[in-house]
Amino acid sequence: MSTEADAMPPPTVPLCAPPPPPPPEDPRPRGRTAAAGVCLVLGLGLIAGAAAGTWLTDGPPERSAAEAAYARGATVWQNVPVDRLFPPTVHRDAAGPGGAPRDWNRAGVAPDGDCAEAFDPLLATALAPVGCKRLLRATYTDATGSSVTTVGLLVTDADTAGMRALRKRFADERLDERSDLMPRPYAPQGTAADRFGVAQRVSWHITVLTDVPAVVFAVTGFADGRTGTPAQPAARAVAPGGTTAAAQAGLGHDATSLAEEVERAFRDAAHKPPGEADR
Repeated sequence: MSTEADAMPPPTVPLCAPPPPPPPEDPRPRGRTAAAGVCLVLGLGLIAGAAAGTWLTDGPPERSAAEAAYARGATVWQNVPVDRLFPPTVHRDAAGPGGAPRDWNRAGVAPDGDCAEAFDPLLATALAPVGCKRLLRATYTDATGSSVTTVGLLVTDADTAGMRALRKRFADERLDERSDLMPRPYAPQGTAADRFGVAQRVSWHITVLTDVPAVVFAVTGFADGRTGTPAQPAARAVAPGGTTAAAQAGLGHDATSLAEEVERAFRDAAHKPPGEADR
């Protein structure tokens, strides 16, 4: 026998209940992410601004003092007074044989120009790789009037690497000691040096500089025009105890001392700040 409860239909249960609603989203993580992004953008902007400020303030790096002096050496000859580069008189203590003092008087200054006819052919060929921007020369007689010396300055077109290569070649091959690679003299007419020609050359000196674009040289002989004296490089003629004509007459000393004087004056002008080279 059934009861009333048995007669009632069973409750309907859904096969899949709907999922519970998700909990409300916490706004804090999204806020932190947004804030971090803003900070990153601001940080990158500050870094970029600082870098730009530094670049605008400092600009490109300046040349070193040595680079600036080398660059000035290519043009400083245009402004340096001739009496500073080739003084009218030169005195040097202990510049002669046996440490004797030596004095020279300038006989004339050549017009500045190119290097045509300034060097013997083989020397011109050896110097060709560095080019010839300008050639400056002057001629001196010693205080007794017995010797005459032409001293010169070849301003080159080369960079420091080119000058170092030339200096190394001169040293390795001893080009400054070869009598077929001599500078030629400048003989100002109407002076005590007007008989100084290629046949009168007795001693010479050549120095390739690397801190400025220049080659300094000097060539010397007897003022009376004599010929036939064997030539000797100044480096050998200044050696103690020398018995050659160049050594005993001090011609190697003349060439060396006057070349050093011009070298010093040119270097001083090149290493001075702009505007001071002509003072």
